[in-house]
Amino acid sequence: MKAWIVRFVSLYVFNVVVLWLIGLLLPQVRVGWAALWAGVLLTAATIWLKPAIAKGFRGAASKSAASRTGFSERLVQYGIVFVAELIIWIIVVLLSGVSVRGFFWGWVIPPVLLLVAWAIYAAIDDRVEAQAGALYDKATGTTTAATAASSVTDAKATAEGRAELNDGLTPEQRKMLDDLGS
Repeated sequence: MKAWIVRFVSLYVFNVVVLWLIGLLLPQVRVGWAALWAGVLLTAATIWLKPAIAKGFRGAASKSAASRTGFSERLVQYGIVFVAELIIWIIVVLLSGVSVRGFFWGWVIPPVLLLVAWAIYAAIDDRVEAQAGALYDKATGTTTAATAASSVTDAKATAEGRAELNDGLTPEQRKMLDDLGS
């Protein structure tokens, strides 16, 4: 539950900022305080609706994938992502107080800007969600010795995993080999 709350809130804050920036950059798009409700819609659509839309279009496009070249397949995949963004943008505009004037600057450019913003968020989401999780723990008072112990255990497991990747041996096998040498 905590992971979903943290993910939703961090993406919500990011989406509200992006919506306000779209409103500032594009005079044909009026966002204002509607960004707060539009952010809820945009976040929910991003988490639950976008994967379903993209999956549906990818399934339809996969039927003819064998007849396309590698470049045209990439173009089709980019087109699918853009269409998913466009559908989400239309839903946000229709169900919130965001107003749009003009076809190109109001309906085509904002989904492109959302696409760029979400690519940036995808690059930083682990750090943002970790910070939001720490704030959530602090606010709910769940930062305990158990949380600290689990982070130490996770760090130890990560170090052991890296060591195993380096030589292919488990800690027990490594210990047995060390004992044979002494």
